[in-house]
Amino acid sequence: MNNILKELRQAKALTQQKLADAVQVSRQTIISIESGKYDPSLPLAFKIARFLEVRIEDIFLPEPD
Repeated sequence: MNNILKELRQAKALTQQKLADAVQVSRQTIISIESGKYDPSLPLAFKIARFLEVRIEDIFLPEPD
């Protein structure tokens, strides 16, 4: 799944560590999500979206068919 998490995080002037702390995961998890190596669980995706004040679908983009 593609995502624009890094761009949204940087637009809010957040470090990976600050975002990780806010959603209670490790910095490595945020790095893995941003690089596309890991797709977050639905509860984690909701936490991230809520914290960034956007919709899940604004962050995570489905792969084209």
